Amino acid sequence: MQENPSYLPSANRIGTLIATVLLAFALTGLIQSPRLTLVITLPGFYFAYPLTLGTVMSILAAALAATGMDWLTRDHPALGKKSNIKHLMLPTLTTFVVGAPLALLSSGTAWWIGFAMSAVLLAGVFLAEYITIDTSAPPYTLARAGLTALSYALFLILTTSLRFSGARLFLVIPVIFIVAALISLRILHLDGTDRWDFPWAIGIGLVCAQIGAGLHYWHLTPIQFGLALTGPLYALTMLSANLSENIPVRQAALGPSIIVGLAWVSVIFLR
Repeated sequence: MQENPSYLPSANRIGTLIATVLLAFALTGLIQSPRLTLVITLPGFYFAYPLTLGTVMSILAAALAATGMDWLTRDHPALGKKSNIKHLMLPTLTTFVVGAPLALLSSGTAWWIGFAMSAVLLAGVFLAEYITIDTSAPPYTLARAGLTALSYALFLILTTSLRFSGARLFLVIPVIFIVAALISLRILHLDGTDRWDFPWAIGIGLVCAQIGAGLHYWHLTPIQFGLALTGPLYALTMLSANLSENIPVRQAALGPSIIVGLAWVSVIFLR
């Protein structure tokens, strides 16, 4: 039997990893549990957050994804003594985010469709992250493009789910900031220069969080809310990449401006 090329993971390992994470999601849909409410009361401040089995299992699944991806990447011959932290970010984030809509969906056809789509997303991000360990691998360019597209799709899913769940502003803002910053940081790191552009990532996260705060009380559908935030994330990340290549500011800002304009026009016509 012909062995896998060195840039592809072991079929047994990646299959075990995907099956373990999906099992955690499946248990969430099968087991019913009472809802507990975490309450913090201070003078002039009241915080209440419902804790469900879905919340716990999403965190557990994300931890399983991080541990499993660490186990998977250490088998790569090109990793050597290099850190694999950057290859754990998106798989962990993807697992946590796809758990949110699954927890919101009721059992039935919609849940199974979401479950199948989650399996495809997880398989794609695990495989692509493994391939990007070796920048000289033949499918590196394709894997990089796939990770970039998956990252933006992930952010759209997250923001849409937040809006659909009716989450309060004090929860929405930090989640948008953290996820937008991490996604932009990972995408910018995929340029092959091995740089961590923390200032840009933090700035992009802050801008997305501010836009999210401004749109929170607008009468927008979940998909409108998601598109209105994904457009700026895509545009600002593109702007940072353009400027890092020493492209003149006006020319570098042209494409991102068009992206934001198209995203927000789409939001208007989706009503």
